Amino acid sequence: MSKISKLFKGSSSSSSSSHYPSSSKSKHGHRSRTGPTPQEAIHKLRETEAMLAKKQDFLENKIEQEIMIAKKNGLKNKRAALQALKRKKRFEQQLTQIDGTLSTIEFQREALENANTNTEVLKTMGYAAKAIKGVHQNMDLDKIDSLMQDITESQEVAQEICDAISRPFGDAFDEDELLAELAELELEDSMTNMGRVPSVPASKLPTSKLPSTRPSQRTPSKKRVEDDDDMQMLAAWAV
Repeated sequence: MSKISKLFKGSSSSSSSSHYPSSSKSKHGHRSRTGPTPQEAIHKLRETEAMLAKKQDFLENKIEQEIMIAKKNGLKNKRAALQALKRKKRFEQQLTQIDGTLSTIEFQREALENANTNTEVLKTMGYAAKAIKGVHQNMDLDKIDSLMQDITESQEVAQEICDAISRPFGDAFDEDELLAELAELELEDSMTNMGRVPSVPASKLPTSKLPSTRPSQRTPSKKRVEDDDDMQMLAAWAV
């Protein structure tokens, strides 16, 4: 009995020793493998969505067929009609399950896509932050201050040059005196215009005709009337 027990112990120990390396290898193998990338998972989910969509179309067609069979048999073959309706119910249950599965898969795919997008955005922002940091490291605040001072001085010099170039040459006249002289000239001109009589063109004169009188029909003057009276008095004395 001891030999038999030793034999079983030896076989068990050998079998256990033969199994251990494989388990350790499997553990190391699982550790070396990495999970799928987000792109791979998204691609797989899209393939599953397409497969389930095809399954939906298939089940919808089967449901239509079972409805046609139930209508065709009706009361003539009640058993066949009932079987068709039972199959239709099963297909409808499967269709409902597929709808729920598709909703879950769509949710997972959208979550992966958003996570992938956020990861890429964060990477880009990290790169930009490093670039900004590198640019700022090459800048010296003292040099920037001195540069701004140089720019300000250059602008002031340029403004002085412009003022010097645009400054008028020659005698400087008092603007108030010139305005007073101009006012006197305007006053003289207005007085001259007031003294002139405006000439009226001949074409603007009125064209109404005065009544024509002959020299013999004109009214005698007062002096001529008095002379006539004197002549009459002399003639009376002469008689």
